[in-house]
Amino acid sequence: MLPSYVLLDLETTGGNPVHDRITEIAAVRMDNGVEVARWSSLVNPGVRISGFIEGLTGISNAMVADAPRFEAVAGQLLELLTGAVLVAHNVRFDHGFLLQEFARLDTVLRVKTVCTVRLSRKLYPQHRSHGLDAIMQRHGLSTQARHRAMGDVQVVLDWLLLASQELGQDTVRAQAQALLQGSAALPPQLETAMRDIPDSPGVYEFYGEGALPLYIGKSIKMRSRVMSHFQAAGREAREMRIAQEIRRVQWHETAGDISALLLEARMVKSKQPVYNRQLRRERNLCAWRLDENPQARPLLTLVRGEDLNPTEFGSLYGVFRSKRQALDQLRTLAETHLLCPHLLGLESGKGACFAHQLGKCQGACCGLETPERHRLRVQLALQGQRLQVWPHKGAVGLREHNAQTGRTDIHVFDQWCHLATVHDEAELEEALTTRHLLAFDLDTYRLALKHLVAPWAAGTSLLQLGAVNWGRA
Repeated sequence: MLPSYVLLDLETTGGNPVHDRITEIAAVRMDNGVEVARWSSLVNPGVRISGFIEGLTGISNAMVADAPRFEAVAGQLLELLTGAVLVAHNVRFDHGFLLQEFARLDTVLRVKTVCTVRLSRKLYPQHRSHGLDAIMQRHGLSTQARHRAMGDVQVVLDWLLLASQELGQDTVRAQAQALLQGSAALPPQLETAMRDIPDSPGVYEFYGEGALPLYIGKSIKMRSRVMSHFQAAGREAREMRIAQEIRRVQWHETAGDISALLLEARMVKSKQPVYNRQLRRERNLCAWRLDENPQARPLLTLVRGEDLNPTEFGSLYGVFRSKRQALDQLRTLAETHLLCPHLLGLESGKGACFAHQLGKCQGACCGLETPERHRLRVQLALQGQRLQVWPHKGAVGLREHNAQTGRTDIHVFDQWCHLATVHDEAELEEALTTRHLLAFDLDTYRLALKHLVAPWAAGTSLLQLGAVNWGRA
């Protein structure tokens, strides 16, 4: 198949290379079509093997109790791999575990890889399934040691021999070389061709078997970013899980990074992908409203969710992702600036507050400080968290143009809300007539705050929407 390769299989305590460990290694080295070495060993993982894994592989805790640790066999494995290509069925799994194990020994494993799942897809494209059990059934192969490392290695060796007899050695060799020259980091079950994904700005979606996306991301170079997910799968548990589940990739090109940021935020909030932790829909947003009356009790009230009106941002301070966060930060401000917890509504009671008794309140609660002066100090303490009033008269458009692709997106904002990304007058009119349906969004507010204040980012410009030129920026 290849001039020199090592066909390898691992058994492990689980599927996560970051947390799980190797329990068995088997490897056969082939040089110029001749078997030159065969080696296998149980490995003491240093962690307990679960009942499920023991039932699957037949490897028990008692069997590995006296087995060598990985560091004891690492040198022998490295010697076996020297000058050879690492070949395995779903090589990402085995390669990922080896990377982790060698990293724990402060050793970098540098080896090229070929996946026989992907090789099976190339050699037998008429078949849907290419797992080891499917291959055994399809080609009439058998083993008495399924889910044991050497038993599985032997099955793959037998399949490679059979494929060479059926299709010819030159065909198998050519397809293996093509995989070697391509990206061995790709998940073997991935149906989307990487070359089809543009290396331009946009948003990409990862899908598994279901209709809902696993993950949504954005990049100014989508193809490169998608590849980086797969390359990180051997180091990061989340990326490994995505790589194991992914089946296809969808993408949406944009004019630039701002377009991608806005689209990503909207799609994550609407589709709620399981592996996205940021940009999710905020259900508990809140901010403090400072009463204009110094005599008001309490001086601050919490404004939540749909009541966050951007037209009132001149008197709102925050925004906080939860009531608890808002209260914690207010308590910190009160302690730092010697503000009265009674007047702020942090504590109930009459007369001097407990903080005043400790010398941590200047006495607004007991007449030692005027309400006006206390309110002014509250306002000054909150000033760094004051929400910014919308600086424009009505809606504005942020034009983003990509000179390389020729694409232009116009992002319509009003009162810090993103109404839509439009490309013609009809879309603009629709966006302006539906503005009342939009609610405040913290991520959009922060993005707009950054990009709707001069100087504009490269490739962008601010437009008065009454006189939009729909041509090139």
